[in-house]
Amino acid sequence: MNQLEKEIVMDLYHVLEKRDNKSIQLLDIMDVLLQVDKRLDNEKYPERIINKLTQYIRITASTGKIKFTSEEEKLTIQLSVIGQKAGLNGSYMADFSDKSQFYKLGQQVPCHHN
Repeated sequence: MNQLEKEIVMDLYHVLEKRDNKSIQLLDIMDVLLQVDKRLDNEKYPERIINKLTQYIRITASTGKIKFTSEEEKLTIQLSVIGQKAGLNGSYMADFSDKSQFYKLGQQVPCHHN
C-alpha cells in the first residue's frame, strides 16, 4: 500500500490549491500531483514515480519561477526522500519536464495556456 506517498502528494496538492494566483506551471504541477495520486494505487515501485514527480516539480517550478512556502518545500523534500529510493533506475532516459509521462497512453493531457 502506498498510503504515505498518496498522503504527501495530496497534502502538497491541497496546499498549492489554496494559492490565489496560479501560474500555468503551478497548474501543471497540480495536474501531475493528481495523476500521480491516481497511479500510486497500482504502482509496484512507487518510489520511481515519486522520483519522476519530484524532478518534474523542481524543473517546472524553476521554469515558472515558483517560490515554495516552507510548508510546500517541506512536502516536496519528503517526496524527494521517498523518490531517492528509486536510485538511478528511476531517472533512466527520462525527460523530467514532460508532463505526459504521468498520464496513461492515449489519456488526454490537460494543457494550460494564457
